[in-house]
Amino acid sequence: MFELAQALAVAKSRQDLPAALRLLHSEMLLESPAFGTMARGLAENEKALTRFFASFPDYNVALQGRASNDDALICWGTVHMTMTGDRFGVVPNGRRAELPVYIQFAFKDDLIAGERFFFDLSALCAQSGVSTDAVRRKIFGDAAAAQLAAE
Repeated sequence: MFELAQALAVAKSRQDLPAALRLLHSEMLLESPAFGTMARGLAENEKALTRFFASFPDYNVALQGRASNDDALICWGTVHMTMTGDRFGVVPNGRRAELPVYIQFAFKDDLIAGERFFFDLSALCAQSGVSTDAVRRKIFGDAAAAQLAAE
């Protein structure tokens, strides 16, 4: 399992979309709770990764540890990435962010069938010189930002 996760990390860090897609099951579910995104199946994953790489063209992840059982693998490590463009409705400072990351993987038929990618959106925003509230409003809408502010 870890060999597949490591191969995916390398492919994504190289932004080698064909190599990444070869590691994914046809029912692949990619979730990024910080961005509120979910992609199911190879076509949606290809679109999601293409969009992600456009927003973070120097994305690089290093897996530093792992825990697993028969069904799942959890990896942790560090991600480096520079927010670019206006996808999030803000103008980033162009600095490369360094963040801890946690990734939960599921597998099927010797391929990766699920990935949940966890990181701190506020830390990314702070290092990118942008407002977390503005980014959350763009991602989740005004109601979600208002709810968060009320909490």
